[in-house]
Amino acid sequence: MKNNILIADDIHPVFIEMAEAKGYVCDYRPTITAAEALEIIGDYAGLVIRSKFNVDRKVIDAAANLRFVCRAGAGMDNIDEAYAAEKNIALINAPEGNMDAVGEHAVGMLLSLMNNFNAADRQIRSGSWQREANRGYELKGKTVGIIGYGFMGRSFAKKLSGFEVNVIAYDKYKTGFSDAYAREVSMEEIVKHSDVLSLHVPLTKETEALVSEEYLFHFKKPVFFINTSRGKTAQVRAVLNAIKQGKILGAALDVLEVEKFPALAEQEWFDELIHCGKVLLTPHVAGWTFESYRKISEVMGEKLAAYS
Repeated sequence: MKNNILIADDIHPVFIEMAEAKGYVCDYRPTITAAEALEIIGDYAGLVIRSKFNVDRKVIDAAANLRFVCRAGAGMDNIDEAYAAEKNIALINAPEGNMDAVGEHAVGMLLSLMNNFNAADRQIRSGSWQREANRGYELKGKTVGIIGYGFMGRSFAKKLSGFEVNVIAYDKYKTGFSDAYAREVSMEEIVKHSDVLSLHVPLTKETEALVSEEYLFHFKKPVFFINTSRGKTAQVRAVLNAIKQGKILGAALDVLEVEKFPALAEQEWFDELIHCGKVLLTPHVAGWTFESYRKISEVMGEKLAAYS
């Protein structure tokens, strides 16, 4: 029991290889349900999950022998971190594993948004050739404002370094992080100078609904908005209203307040969202590439050494 791990989600097999090399015994059950996991979690020292279920008080209380939880990804919002700390349960995540994927995805979405790639493609396929309607914007010379300068924010800034842009960043939880890719600024400077706004923050009580109508009201220039962090950090209704008001020139959303169907289709803003030509959508895949699938597991496997 001391070194057995319940793997309750799909992960790359390299994690199992690395864990077993360190003396762990892995029980790989990617199709297990939350209810089934709750019944047996008390028999395990480790738990590996992605986003199948929340590791809340009920799960933690049932996990009498749990020493660590590995989250195969970056965000920890489906884990009660405070209660886990009370129970001396270590938490392991792997932002290093998908930071490049997120950085590249954000750049790709931004370029597509600024140059109307999706709209132009649809028009040509339907027999319409509209050059003037699809005139785009260049990134060169623009100011890109990044909220959150951890692994993801820095990766995005690094990927932008060849575009001759001015990258500024704000992070509530750290200071002194200016580097070759971004300059640390206040939130006031983000609001005043940004041509592009990109979110790279975890979902917390402080970041939930960060992008609201009130927040967007204060921006001095129209912006392109990108969210590859967590859906609940930005209110979709506020984004759509800002587009109608001309405060947002276009929005690239990899994440939404409500994700997956049928719940997504039931939101009051859904029809407007999918018919808005100034919104680009992807299904929460910014950090989910063929390469990151392996790298996330490798990072978790390396970090296991501290808990052997």
